Amino acid sequence: MRSLKKRRRIQIIVLAFVALTLATGLIGYAMRDGINFFKSPSEVVAAPPSPNEVFRIGGLVADGSLVRGEGETISFNVTDGGATVAVTYTGVLPDLFGENQGMVGTGSFIDGTFQATEILAKHDETYMPKEVVDALKEQGVYQAPDS
Repeated sequence: MRSLKKRRRIQIIVLAFVALTLATGLIGYAMRDGINFFKSPSEVVAAPPSPNEVFRIGGLVADGSLVRGEGETISFNVTDGGATVAVTYTGVLPDLFGENQGMVGTGSFIDGTFQATEILAKHDETYMPKEVVDALKEQGVYQAPDS
């Protein structure tokens, strides 16, 4: 009788462990496409990612680089003060998007150009995404907004 209880307890523990492992694996599998890593332009230039890697890039839109093309295609350069990366985007830009403004884009680095699928801009005159601020501070070019 005692052996049967012990065996049943071990079976329940093993079953719970298997269920927990399976649940963790399924959660990880479901989240794999939702995780986008942030890279500064200097990191992209130093170690170019593969064309199928989706990541976020951020920095300041370089002055004089914003070019509107055919239709909704826009190209510009993003910089962190240490390196500059060319960006193309097809779509409608946020209202506050402009030169010398902070931005974060999601997309892929293909043939030396970051092809963005989404562009985010700061939402007011003093806000800049934390990742962009951190990257600019690393380069030594961050200037705190006047308050």
